[in-house]
Amino acid sequence: MASAIHNFFDIQPASNITNPEPTYQKSKSKAPQTLGEVGVLPNVELEDFASSKDRYGCQTSEAARTGTQTPRTPNELEKSRPATPTGDDAVGLMRTWNSPPMTKWRILCCCLIYFSMGINDSVVGALIPYMESYYHISYSIMSLVFVGNAIGFITAAFFTNMILGKFGRAKTLIFAELVQLSAYTVLVCTPPYPLVVVAFFLLGYGASINLALNNVFCANTQPPSVILGAAHGSYGVGGIVAPIIGTAIVSQGALWSRFYFLTVGLRLCCMIFAAWAFWSYKEDSEETLLTALENTASRQTAAEETVSKLKDLKLALKNRVTVFGALFIFAYQGAEVSTSGWFISYLINYRNGDPAKVGYVTAGFWGGITVGRFVLTHAAPRIGEKNFVVILTLGTIALQLLAWLTPNLIGNAVAVCLLGLLLGPVYPCAQTIFSRLMPRHVQTTAIGFIGGAGSSGGAVAPFTTGILAQAAGTWVLHPVCVGLYGAMLACWFALPKMRKRTE
Repeated sequence: MASAIHNFFDIQPASNITNPEPTYQKSKSKAPQTLGEVGVLPNVELEDFASSKDRYGCQTSEAARTGTQTPRTPNELEKSRPATPTGDDAVGLMRTWNSPPMTKWRILCCCLIYFSMGINDSVVGALIPYMESYYHISYSIMSLVFVGNAIGFITAAFFTNMILGKFGRAKTLIFAELVQLSAYTVLVCTPPYPLVVVAFFLLGYGASINLALNNVFCANTQPPSVILGAAHGSYGVGGIVAPIIGTAIVSQGALWSRFYFLTVGLRLCCMIFAAWAFWSYKEDSEETLLTALENTASRQTAAEETVSKLKDLKLALKNRVTVFGALFIFAYQGAEVSTSGWFISYLINYRNGDPAKVGYVTAGFWGGITVGRFVLTHAAPRIGEKNFVVILTLGTIALQLLAWLTPNLIGNAVAVCLLGLLLGPVYPCAQTIFSRLMPRHVQTTAIGFIGGAGSSGGAVAPFTTGILAQAAGTWVLHPVCVGLYGAMLACWFALPKMRKRTE
């Protein structure tokens, strides 16, 4: 009996038993079989494993028990786990001066706008003696044009980001150009003096918008110090040209207002160029590398939150960089415009200068600013922008004292030209530091406020100088400027230290 049973069943020792060959799940309608042990992969055919449909469309029994679910589509996988840009992708997102290709034309457009702004700001100093004579007004009344300009700058600082968010960059630039074009149209007509003040208000309003938008664009384009230097160097070129042309026009007996025919044509060119260059520009699509990394890290959070423009302004005003940056630019613009506006009157009154000749000294001052911005800004990255600004500011103090204490017309003219050379790179280097210290989401608002409120110093300081000059003489220009340079240093040292961006 035992032998019969043994023949019926082929019983082998346990050592001879081997694991069976793995079985494969052929059906695609059921989940793949698991071995029931944690850490063991299901048996899936190689072609099924490589298939994107099975890879994302199946759910393991282990997942069913734990409640986790594999993303069903590649899009769900991307949303569930944001991918970090690779080196090639990141480099492609970085905006440089020649990538994307349209950037070159946009930088050139910014340079043209700055060139026209330089013409506007620098010609006033050459025209002031003739405007005073035409309207029969004093220094203090003449200074009201600077007040009107300051109010325009400050007013625009609170609305620039709102206008940009509603209309986009191209239409905002066109709006700014139309505002300034209307102001120049008024000036060309040689209006009563109150309307001249209103025109300067409109010029300040439009210039503030241009300044905010173009500063942010240039500061976020690599290399920022050089590009900002080129943009503000173009401002200096305008500063050279305007006093020469303005002095040549009025010295021939023409009305001071005839100069502004030139600016009307220039504003039309700026408006057309800005519309063409920025019409296809998208604020969110042309990101720098830093923006791309920030947005990738906070993709889900950013999609759920919409920060209002008013909230952005409040956040910007709470930032220490915004406050001290605005005060720094206030002092800088005050010293720059005061020197440009009143130094000619100082040379006429205290150095017996000929009005038809010393008007060209202003061109030398702006020539120094231009050379400094085009040439000296290249040294800023090597030395470090923060230390570079300190060195330049100390140099300007020495040259301002030299122009004040040296009783020589030629010596004063040379000193003020060298002063412009050192003063020129300060603005673009400062804007670079401000951009690095501020969070990305409030950068446009903060830079706009710094440019608008800070540039009001270019009106308040010349106005104050005019009031003091009415009482004591135009020599007060020099102690006012030295005090402003000291305020620049104090605000610069009050800025927070550079740190790695974490937001």
